[in-house]
Amino acid sequence: MQSFIPLYYRFFIYKKLRGVAKKIDKPNHATLMSNNKQAFRDYLQLEKNYSIHTVNGYLKDVDFFQEFLEVTFNQESLSDVNYSQIRSWIVALIENKISNTAVNRKIASLKAFYKFLLKTKQIQASPLLKHKALKTPKKIQIPFSEIEVSNVLNAIQYPEGFEGIRDKLIIDMFYTTGIRRSELINLKINAIDLSNLTLKVLGKRNKERLLPIVPIIAKEINLYLTERAYLEKISDSTYFFLTAKGVKLNESLVYRLINNYFGNVSEKVKKSPHILRHTFATHLLNNGADLNSVKELLGHSSLASTQVYTHNSLSELKKVYQNAHPRS
Repeated sequence: MQSFIPLYYRFFIYKKLRGVAKKIDKPNHATLMSNNKQAFRDYLQLEKNYSIHTVNGYLKDVDFFQEFLEVTFNQESLSDVNYSQIRSWIVALIENKISNTAVNRKIASLKAFYKFLLKTKQIQASPLLKHKALKTPKKIQIPFSEIEVSNVLNAIQYPEGFEGIRDKLIIDMFYTTGIRRSELINLKINAIDLSNLTLKVLGKRNKERLLPIVPIIAKEINLYLTERAYLEKISDSTYFFLTAKGVKLNESLVYRLINNYFGNVSEKVKKSPHILRHTFATHLLNNGADLNSVKELLGHSSLASTQVYTHNSLSELKKVYQNAHPRS
């Protein structure tokens, strides 16, 4: 396991080994804190394999808490914090209309930071050791119906040429593989094996998984690749999905694409790539797939993450029960 040493001490050891160690003034809290945050960033990226987006979110939350600490308690050091100070921050967040879900996320970031300080022996105990997460309302995501998905794929008119073929393939790939938006955007052209009808996906924490490609998608892929080859300029050639200008897709474009197409067939409030991934899992379970298989296809590390989809499957089972049971 990699050990992270603050830059100040790395420099001191280096000077000592060179035989030219000199007295170095003890750095101030700001310098030490900056070094700790950089080491924390390295820890999250290299050891925990978190995405850049997640790492930046964690560091932003830690910075936010430090600002609160300085303003409210005139304290710079994060290593001398007690739980009552964190509790004051939680109260302040709630008073500023921050949702319990968002507060829990910020505390999770702080908890990870103190776990790192504990791991590197910079504190003796985490101030969040006995903290309990705030209660949050359970929101059940409403998936698209099979009719809505069928209408998007078969009943609406797509633009002519490259973009229309690409858009339909994106929707179909979300629905038939359940991949995440980030996984689709970062899909490499060499990750698709049409001879074996498989798709190699790089998921969270750089975990790879192989997904099956249904024959109808293989035909759509070949059609897309034919159109892709006629693009005037391709800048990001290693990526499978591109814009008409030959560059890699971005998250906003993919979100708008799903939202716009499904807006033609669905009145659901939320229409996003994640809802389409949710739809993939729900329809599998509704049609008899077992939970473990769905877990593997989604790339979840535990069944707990997958079980959220059983709520919708349960509603389908209730319908079957009500229609079939003599006492219903």
